[in-house]
Parts: sequence; structure tokens; C-alpha cells
Amino acid sequence: MTSALLPGRRALVTGGGGRIGRAVAETLLREGASVALADLSQEAAAAAARAVDPDGRRSCALAGDVAEEDAVEAIIDGAETALGLPDLLVTAHGIFPNQPLVDMTQAEWDRVFAVNLRGPMFLARGLARRWIATGTAGGIVNITSGAARSARAGSSHYASSKAALNMVTEVLAIELGPHGIRVNAVAPGLILDQVVRATDPDLHPYVNDMLRATPLRRTGAPQDIAEAVAFLASDRSPWTTGAVLEITGGSHCGRPHVPLTRNLK
Repeated sequence: MTSALLPGRRALVTGGGGRIGRAVAETLLREGASVALADLSQEAAAAAARAVDPDGRRSCALAGDVAEEDAVEAIIDGAETALGLPDLLVTAHGIFPNQPLVDMTQAEWDRVFAVNLRGPMFLARGLARRWIATGTAGGIVNITSGAARSARAGSSHYASSKAALNMVTEVLAIELGPHGIRVNAVAPGLILDQVVRATDPDLHPYVNDMLRATPLRRTGAPQDIAEAVAFLASDRSPWTTGAVLEITGGSHCGRPHVPLTRNLK
């Protein structure tokens, strides 16, 4: 029988009410951790917590805006009160509006960076301070995006915020490594609730284009990301820090949808 990856660990998962965050929370619970699920919406966090931990013995639901410093500290306090000081942080929250730059307002740009970049910074800073003070060898896994290294129309704010989070991951790995704290990231490709495996005229053109550009010819599932998070958080990757793990079905590999050119005249 395979042993659990994360026995006795205490995780804080932001975006816990969302597609990826909920799957991450469920997987961490399966692997022996207790989990605090945080979301902007208390209702979303509570519903996800009930779904992944029906008896409520190893989870709690918290709410707050991660773009706000005081709210982040309150979330961390709430997790510590309910479960003990978290020794694992997974930043699975994020917003991804699609807006051409010429139509974008300052407020729209700033909100994406506030949530997608400032939020993980507040969370990492808040927990790292507590870990250093208590000698806790904690771990951070940021959920970034394949968009961080693959430009697409309408994503100047989103893709840039995720690219910046990749770099923050590497910088924090350097700064926190001497304290025994590991910092990694998972960059998902296109994740849908239901896996789609072939192009279909009824699908959105974006989905079909992504399928054509994905060597494994399917979209991702939330569980694909959750399994990677559990591995990076566990003692099975003890010498891994500063890594950005691409879980994309291969869509990050340049231009995989372009055909061979041996007969190009």
C-alpha cells in the first residue's frame, strides 16, 4: 500500500473554491494533510470544504481579498487558529479577464496585478515571517500559467502577472532556501471541468486552437495540476526549489501545431 505524501502537514490553499484550488485541497487531504480553503467568497470556500471533507475534521473555510494586506494576515491567522500554523501554501487563486490593451483601463490592469501578483507576495511574506521565527521548514507552490511564456491576444495584464509570479518564485527560492523553505510553481495549460480530447465545431474556437497546439491532444483536468502540487509539496522532491513545472500536455513546446516543412518549396 502506498504511503501518504503529506502526513500531518497543514496547508493553506487560496482560490479554494475554484476549479484548481478545490482539486488541490482534495488531493492534499487524500495525502494526509489538513487544509484551510480560502476564497474571496465565504460561500464558495465553505461549499468546497464540505465537498472535499464532509465531516469537517481536517479542513476549514476562510474568506478574504488576497490583494489586501490586512485580509491576508487575517486569513493566515484564521488558518493557524483552526488547524495550527500552515507549513504549506498553495496560491491557486487568480483572475483572468481578456481585454485588448487599447481598451484597458488603469483599474483593470491594476486589479489583475493586485490579485495575481501582490496576493501571492502578501501570502508568502506573511507565512515566511512566521516560518523563520518558528524554525518551520515550510513550502510554497504558486499556481502560475502557461500564458506566462506564451503570448496571446487580450492577456497583456494576465500573462505579465503570471510571468512575474514565475520570477517571484525563483527569487523567493533564493531568499528562503537558507531557512529550509522550498518555493516552486506549477504552470497549467488549458484546464476545463471536463476533459476534451478532440476538436469539435461546437467548442469555442479558442479551445479547438489549443487542442491543435497540444501534443497530447486533450485539455487538462484540475487533478492534473493537483497531483503536481502534491509532489512538489512533499518530501519526494526535497532538492527541488525555484522550479516552474509546466503541466500543459506539451502546449508550451514552441509551436507544436505547425506541420513538418520538409516539402516546403
